[in-house]
Amino acid sequence: MSVVEELPVPRHVAIVMDGNGRWAKKRFLPRFFGHKQGVEAVMKTIQACIDRDIEYLTVFAFSSENWKRPAEEVSGLMGLVLAAVSRYLAKIGKMGVRVRVVGDRDTISPKLREVWADAEEATKHNTKLNLSVAFNYGGRWDIVQAAQQAIRAGVSADELTEAKLSEYMAMNFAPDPDLFIRTGGEVRISNFLLWQVAYTEFVFADTLWPEFGAAQLDQAIEAFRQRDRRYGGVKTPADEATTA
Repeated sequence: MSVVEELPVPRHVAIVMDGNGRWAKKRFLPRFFGHKQGVEAVMKTIQACIDRDIEYLTVFAFSSENWKRPAEEVSGLMGLVLAAVSRYLAKIGKMGVRVRVVGDRDTISPKLREVWADAEEATKHNTKLNLSVAFNYGGRWDIVQAAQQAIRAGVSADELTEAKLSEYMAMNFAPDPDLFIRTGGEVRISNFLLWQVAYTEFVFADTLWPEFGAAQLDQAIEAFRQRDRRYGGVKTPADEATTA
């Protein structure tokens, strides 16, 4: 049994799935084929998380900044989402995965909103893995919409604490991520879960997302396990003895 399997794993893993376009370019293919292969990597990662008893997986599928991409690519991504849900929803459901979509739904098509709502309804009773798909999502958008909701709810300035604002964040149903993975060799978080990653451990991998799988997840988990997580505090002698 590997070290990763013997020792506790992160409860919540968040992933920026970067490198689809470059994967396709290396193969002289249109970028769309990279995104399509990226869906296969998502499925592999879902299974790997289930196998490792990870409770929450959050993937960054489409950012609020991705609308700046060429219209053809954006249109292709929207179509791919519809096709992927149609193709994989039943399988995901049988795997025990609960699907949630986090992000601004106001600016996406009614058809896509309907598909997402159907996916959430169909899987709402599943408990094996909580899969959150961040779509048309941005960390700054999340903080602003949470503040707006709090104001509408009548929360006063004196009542607005970190804990209170967290109640209105898009990911209020999940613990903050323990492990944040970005593939593709870039070293930035790109406006993803800004509020939630205050004490998250980061792993930046050179692997392009379509090539990501169980082995790469295990490498990230092993790196995570080497971190000394103090959350701004210091360890007491008793803590040191416990972890020795």
